[in-house]
Amino acid sequence: RSTLSFSFSENSVTTEVDNGSGPVDNSSCFSATQSTVLKGVYFGGVPIVLLMNFVLLIVFTLIRRRLWDYGRLALIAETEGYRNTRLRSSMSAEEDCETDVCACVCVCSETLVQERCGVDAVHYLSFQKHLVILLLLICVLSVTIILPVNLSGDLLGNDPYSFGRTTIANLKKGDLLLWLHTVFAVLYLMITVALLRRHTSKLKGTKNTLFVRDVPTAASNETIKVHFTEAYPTCQVTDVNLCYDVAKLIDLDRNRIRAEKNLRHYNKILEYQGRREVINPRPCSHLCCCCSQCKGCEGVDAIEYYRSQEAALREEENKQKENKELHPLGMAFVTLQNECMATYILKDFNALKCGGGARGPQPSSKSAELRVNKWKVNYAPHPHNIYWENLSVHGWRWWLRFLLLNTALFFLLFFLTTPSIIISTIDKFNVTKPINYLNSAVISQFFPTLLLWTFSALLPTVVYYSTLGEAHWTRSSENMSMMYKLYTFLIFMVLILPSLGLTSLDVFFRWLFDKQSVRQCVFLPDQGAFFVNYVIAAALVGSAMELLRLPGLLLYIVRLAVAHSAAERKYVKQNQAYEFEYGAMYGWTLCVFTVIMAYSITCPVIVPFGLLYLLLKHLVDKHNLYFAYLPARLDRQVHLGAVNQALAAPIICLMWLYFFSVIRTGFMTATSLFTLVVLCVTIFICISYTCFGHFKYLSPHNYNVSCFVLSEFYPNLQCIVVI
Repeated sequence: RSTLSFSFSENSVTTEVDNGSGPVDNSSCFSATQSTVLKGVYFGGVPIVLLMNFVLLIVFTLIRRRLWDYGRLALIAETEGYRNTRLRSSMSAEEDCETDVCACVCVCSETLVQERCGVDAVHYLSFQKHLVILLLLICVLSVTIILPVNLSGDLLGNDPYSFGRTTIANLKKGDLLLWLHTVFAVLYLMITVALLRRHTSKLKGTKNTLFVRDVPTAASNETIKVHFTEAYPTCQVTDVNLCYDVAKLIDLDRNRIRAEKNLRHYNKILEYQGRREVINPRPCSHLCCCCSQCKGCEGVDAIEYYRSQEAALREEENKQKENKELHPLGMAFVTLQNECMATYILKDFNALKCGGGARGPQPSSKSAELRVNKWKVNYAPHPHNIYWENLSVHGWRWWLRFLLLNTALFFLLFFLTTPSIIISTIDKFNVTKPINYLNSAVISQFFPTLLLWTFSALLPTVVYYSTLGEAHWTRSSENMSMMYKLYTFLIFMVLILPSLGLTSLDVFFRWLFDKQSVRQCVFLPDQGAFFVNYVIAAALVGSAMELLRLPGLLLYIVRLAVAHSAAERKYVKQNQAYEFEYGAMYGWTLCVFTVIMAYSITCPVIVPFGLLYLLLKHLVDKHNLYFAYLPARLDRQVHLGAVNQALAAPIICLMWLYFFSVIRTGFMTATSLFTLVVLCVTIFICISYTCFGHFKYLSPHNYNVSCFVLSEFYPNLQCIVVI
């Protein structure tokens, strides 16, 4: 058996094998510390990176104050229903808080947030608060216990400016203090589970409507209602609604409303100013000074143009409404009197899965006609949660669209795995040879981490538009898909590939066929500094950029540029505010949280900066939810999915510790075996809990006692227990 031992220096790593062979040269390991551009600096460049990112935070904050009107666009948005009330009240709050926004955000109560932003905002901010508490506990333990233990080693020398001395790599092989790291990794896992379970106990939801699919297209409301009344006489059906393909009708209605607003704008100009406006209805016509002189680009009367447009759209919309042959989608919403009745019917349909086909749902005189045995029944989402225009996209068409979009997204992001590809390419062409002699932290740490943050900041936009193209039926499923995809891609881009030293495609294929390179390119002494600097960039630059919301600002500029007239530009301003993207925000936050947890044991210096990131992220998101975004209505499954995703962070921390233990001490040492056993047990429980439902009885949250006195139907029944 060959045992590996490591000898570290600031700019090189030498690997020795105890089987009698000589040292292994790892110069082929194309990592940050082996590039001519990225050369080791004092303390990993952390102080310089911290200072420069703080300066950028100040600069972006000043820019944010100058662009305050853009931040107020959400407050003039014209929306329907409950959102309009929220926005009117927010305008007065904005005026009161304009002089001291930070104080206003900090003292904002949970009740006020729920009134203004919805219950989903409360769940999201509560999740962040629990992560802050978790990192506060881990910060105390890592800085006061793990960091001094790492500094007690002498494997990397006694240079006070060496960042490697703060990492686990500073401890010698066989040091009993390595057991402390393993024990603390298990402790962090238990603390994470305990705090997140406390958070999930607050996620409550009540539903009394069922969503039924695979209903025959010839079925009627009365037929479905008769079936439920006969099959479940103890349950009272209050309403039944069938679904039709209304995608075209929704689009016509949206365009008609827009044309009406534009017409109203120019009618007011005629009424108050006594003049008729002339417009050029070509995109970007107001930006081109010579459009009015071009043939075919003559101006038209604005009132006549939008009046004819509105009349044509109204006529087409009326035809669609009068069309009695709307295409039924084979879906229905069935509303029961209370949640208990809905749960009872849902359990009866789901019992078929556990019965192996031995029994079906309760029969009725309409069961054969409605083909009840083929129904798929679930709780119905909230009406504001549904994309009604996407319900017509289902079956093989939806899956084909899903596979094509995600395949294209995978191949696109495979070649953008990490920004170090650009730096490695520059290094190969040797265009930065003079910089090699500067040995500056700005070149070696600031630019790579800023570039990595920039790529990871662009990734949510790419994932967002690919998810929109999937045509999800609900905002909840859209946000969950966005969260899972974004988290997966970000973890590969930010954590896994840089940790393995896979900074270019040629290194990837070399690593794929040369397993020895794995042991040469991981756990380099300055590797932790790269992730510390990344977290610093995410905390300071990332928070400031989220206040600026540059992607939204760029889209706003483009929409203003392509608007046909002043009325349409006014419409763009009034509809620039968007719903808060919980899926993207969850995925982004969980990625950085996973990076922090993964290196909280091997590189404890990262934890204080991770705590700073979460504190700033919480304040920025609270500000944006309160002032900048429209409230969204989601299901609790989105927030529960984020909790399950967060549990992966301490598991990855265990994986990192296990890999380090195997490389440093071998497979059969006590620390490696103990970490492997804990890791396997944890993964088994998580997979069983998530996929198969085992071990759920261990959670008291799954014993939900709902008491109803149903004296009319069950004289002796006092409560129903739903598990």
